[in-house]
Amino acid sequence: MNTNNNKRRRESQEKIEQVFIDLLQDHEIKDISVSLIIKIANVNRSTFYANYIDIYDLADKIKEKYVQKFLNVFGGFSSVIDHVGALRLFEHIKENPSFYTTYFKLCYDDKHLTTKYISTLAKDENLVGDARYHIEFFRSGINAVVKLWIANGCRETPEEMLEILKSEYRGRTRD
Repeated sequence: MNTNNNKRRRESQEKIEQVFIDLLQDHEIKDISVSLIIKIANVNRSTFYANYIDIYDLADKIKEKYVQKFLNVFGGFSSVIDHVGALRLFEHIKENPSFYTTYFKLCYDDKHLTTKYISTLAKDENLVGDARYHIEFFRSGINAVVKLWIANGCRETPEEMLEILKSEYRGRTRD
């Protein structure tokens, strides 16, 4: 019997998910089909549909896992402005570029990567101007810089990326 937690079912899910993640490295989600996934994963179409409604359901399930992984790694630091936390983030990105490529392709850049940590800025009394605009500008900027860094093969060291972040943010708060 193919119950929810049996070994064979988990192995099939892992195969399907890994093939999907591998495909996302070079393709957009709209260009990935169930047929392609099952062919590469070497599973039956019925196996796919026993676990997922469609490609987007598969993506949603992987998103949930990625959010949890991200929160497990970064639950401890308070802000991207925290240099230790930012350095840790850049180190993790350099060590796991496919994780972040997948993360961004599944539309995480609008919710999780930086929002949790930048939101502490809203409470910072040293902010100049309207904090909402500043936070959105900064969050979007960090996401764009991270995407560019990954696209360029993470050539700069995490320490160099931290310096880039610091130089872009310098002068935005009152001392």
